[in-house]
Amino acid sequence: MAPHPETWLCVRPEGLYCRPGDFYIDPVRPVARAVITHAHADHARPGHGAVLATAETLALLEVRLGLSRSGTAVQALRVGEVVREREVAVWLRPAGHVLGSAQVAIEWAGSRAVVSGDYKRAADPTCSAFEPIACDVFVTEATFGLPVFHHPPAVAEARKLLESLALFPERTHVVGVYALGKCQRLIAILRELGWDRPIYVHGALAPLCAVYERLGVGLGELRAATVAAKAELRGAIVLAPPSAIADRWARRLAEPVTAVASGWMRVRQRARARGVELPLVISDHADWGELLRTVDEVGAPEVWVTHGNEEALIHAVGLRGFRGRALRLIGYGDEEV
Repeated sequence: MAPHPETWLCVRPEGLYCRPGDFYIDPVRPVARAVITHAHADHARPGHGAVLATAETLALLEVRLGLSRSGTAVQALRVGEVVREREVAVWLRPAGHVLGSAQVAIEWAGSRAVVSGDYKRAADPTCSAFEPIACDVFVTEATFGLPVFHHPPAVAEARKLLESLALFPERTHVVGVYALGKCQRLIAILRELGWDRPIYVHGALAPLCAVYERLGVGLGELRAATVAAKAELRGAIVLAPPSAIADRWARRLAEPVTAVASGWMRVRQRARARGVELPLVISDHADWGELLRTVDEVGAPEVWVTHGNEEALIHAVGLRGFRGRALRLIGYGDEEV
């Protein structure tokens, strides 16, 4: 009989640990051997020894952390390529979260676990779509693991931005976006909708946009917002970190319409409390329905939940005939997702 994954996959202070392979997945503290699902700061920390990830994630980490801080020895793994860490087979499959994001499949002694990392099921022109993997234990996030969270189509939300621009053609529309993933996804969707004018980006967003372009994700003409004249920004789209749209930097814009693109904009109180005129419900995480759909498609008899609204999801998967378990991992979760 194959050993149950709970006998060889466990939670330690550093994060989720694979005993027979002697490695961690997305550890929150420096470790000797790490497999990284994607390049967001809460999942990819500096100071590790050997690091395994997709080539795209490693390229993004080089910009985010610097090559020396990404890991003392980094190895790029192609999607579907199998490597062996001691006696454990490890391979990656797309997670659909951001460019380079991957699920980690681990198999040992006939037992298989899949760690999703962060993921979404909605279409995204900037990254590969999520691919379900059959397994014995599915380890999932639950950032939006409540029935209230239903993300509308991102294209429809982006159209709201263009409709506001048509209504207020003299005003600058400044959109708060997460620097990695959300920024590039929104740009790509706007291009698909026919916005061919320059899009202005805050300096904090430009380096990661350049990586996307280098890796083959076209974003069209981007200009630096920080050096553009006020008159040039009238009727323009400006993307910036959410923290920047509330500080003195945004005051130089032409009668700005303030927007934020985030799954949390579903909670209208958040938008009102921050003075957001145009909330755009665009998320790079699975919503409630997508979480349940994924559990059904994977078909694992056990579902472990790493972070987010664990209890609601565990209750829901129990009603579907699966066993749920909360791992309660500490250190994950972005504010603007």
